[in-house]
Parts: sequence; C-alpha cells; structure tokens
Amino acid sequence: MTTEITTAEELSELLGTPTRRALGKERTVLHERDREWLASSPFCLVATAGADGGCDVSPKGDPPGFTVVLDEATIAIPERPGNRRADGYRNILANPHVGLVYLIPSRTDTLRINGRARLVRDAPYFADMVVKGHRPVLAVEVAIEQIFYHCPKAFLRSGLWQPETWRPDVLPTRARLVKEVEAPADSLADLERHYGPDYVKTIYS
Repeated sequence: MTTEITTAEELSELLGTPTRRALGKERTVLHERDREWLASSPFCLVATAGADGGCDVSPKGDPPGFTVVLDEATIAIPERPGNRRADGYRNILANPHVGLVYLIPSRTDTLRINGRARLVRDAPYFADMVVKGHRPVLAVEVAIEQIFYHCPKAFLRSGLWQPETWRPDVLPTRARLVKEVEAPADSLADLERHYGPDYVKTIYS
C-alpha cells in the first residue's frame, strides 16, 4: 500500500516549514561571490521543461569560467558539439523557464540559478567563448530570477567527492553499454575504438 501526498498542505505538514535562513537566501542579482563561483565552475546541469510538461536535464561542461556574465542579472552558456538531439533547446523554445546547478569539484555546496532563457545564434561575447578554436554556434542566455547557494547535505550523504567511494568499474565500459543498450547491431570493436583514447580529441569538433 502507498500513501500519496496530493496537496501542498500535506507536504508542509510532513516536512515542516523552511527556516528563516532558507527562505531569506534567495536573490535576484549576482553577488561578487556568485561571479567568482561561475568563474571557477567547469560544470553545470541545465533543467528545462517543454510545453507538454516533458522534462530534460542536460550536463554542460567546459574549462572553468565557461559561463559568461553579461550583467548583474544575465549569464550565457555556450553550446558545444553533441548528439544534436537538442532536447533542452527545443524545450526552451516552447517554455523559457530553466533551472541551473553549478558545481565545483570537491565542493559540497552548489550554486543554483533559476530564470528565463533564450537561444542566441551570435553575439559579441561569443568571442569570449572560444575553446580550442571552437566558437559556439549558439548560446543560452539566462535572465536570472532567483539565485542562491544550496547546502552540502546531498554531497555529504552521497560521498560524491570521496575517492574511496568511487567504483568506476561497477558497470560495463561506455562502449559496452552502447552495444548492450543502444546499438546492439554495431561492432563492439568499432565502439571501443570510437570511445577509446582518441575520443577526447573529438569533443570540440
């Protein structure tokens, strides 16, 4: 038997009310420390939802500082070569609301940004987004509506940054996963060559 929560009142009764600090930490413009965080972060997660409510979370990564600060309430994230599905971008075209989580390796707190996004195919700041000769073909501009730091509890519980908890070999290699789950007709030898040592050479092409 399961007991479903169906109202906000039930949820509040179960979880309790947020503390004054939790409620008061939200901001709408970048603090200098936020700018420093973005300049130090090499990785973020971008959450979107389409007009039908279908959701997507896409990882974005580049050298630290890949997110460009345009002003006190606007940032931009470059697009890099990928699988061309563009699920999140299609969502943005239908529904501009996005949620971002910025990580810094070994830090157990995160920077969260929520706002409204638009897709830009060119702008003067694209020159600041060139990496290894690659100029992005588009960028996601985000007008910040809410920004705050998230506490370390999830990272502490998971032990994410503790090497003694890492088990990289608990699952098959990327090539074997693709063979078993995504493309059983493909040759494992070809997949291993594709995802082998030279794979890193293709990430900006």
